[in-house]
Amino acid sequence: MKQLVIAERVCLIGHIVSMVFGLVGILLVIPNAEVILHLSDVGQTAMQWSMAGGGVVYIILGAATVFLYGLRTLGLGRILAFMLPAILISLTSELLGTSTGFPFGHYSYLSGLGYKIGGLVPFTIPLSWFYVGCAAYLLARAGLSVDTKPSWWRHTGAIVLGSLLLTCWDFVLDPAMSQTSLPFWYWQQPGAFFGMPYQNFAGWLGTGIVFMTVAALLWKNNPIKFERSQLNLPLIVYLSNFGFATVMSIAAGFSIPVLLGLVLGVTPAVGFWLKGTAASEQVNVEATNNKVSVASIKVALK
Repeated sequence: MKQLVIAERVCLIGHIVSMVFGLVGILLVIPNAEVILHLSDVGQTAMQWSMAGGGVVYIILGAATVFLYGLRTLGLGRILAFMLPAILISLTSELLGTSTGFPFGHYSYLSGLGYKIGGLVPFTIPLSWFYVGCAAYLLARAGLSVDTKPSWWRHTGAIVLGSLLLTCWDFVLDPAMSQTSLPFWYWQQPGAFFGMPYQNFAGWLGTGIVFMTVAALLWKNNPIKFERSQLNLPLIVYLSNFGFATVMSIAAGFSIPVLLGLVLGVTPAVGFWLKGTAASEQVNVEATNNKVSVASIKVALK
């Protein structure tokens, strides 16, 4: 278990460092190409590597972080029950979107995010749906006390709100990533929301709801019991990726998507984390009190 924790933390640190490195490359180096000429050989090599594979690495490390976290806290069966539907369903939506325009609108991926499945969708894109989606869903599920006070409306609420958190991340990220000096995708029919069609939000929300519903059904008979500190990683993953999107959007001059994301994404995510950690602490206290009571009864019987 200790080795698993170490591997998880190494991947998380690498994930965050890769995002920071990517921001430096996209926002500072590319617009000022002459900067590269003043770097050492090592610096030039690092920048070339970043431009060639930085986007791929940070997504892979993010997916690895959440998978290892899930393996440690949820178990292999439950993390696979989320990961596989998330990857397969999001890939299906992305292939449909890039070939037909449904459900997101008409867009195409450029280079920079790795090998394209079917020549259309980089293999890293479904991985990003998985790891950000899992973090968002776990926060919503804990915040609504799905596992301690299960009910149909709590399950439904966690699915919808988890999908909303996921969508909020996209509408902060998407305008900048499609309009930066080194774009990763472009809209063939730009929309009214800072270059994005409103249909894109419906596509994201709907896709998230579908694969989170599948995961919820597969987890139905396996409630999750988190310790207080175990909700920290989903929050860190969500906030760090939102932070990456925020810097990109602000640099591109898109402040309104960031403000909306803070209100509809970050604020609820932090609220869910606070409520979830408080509930976990209460459960631990009650469990401790029960143990003390049982021990007292045994002593009295003796």
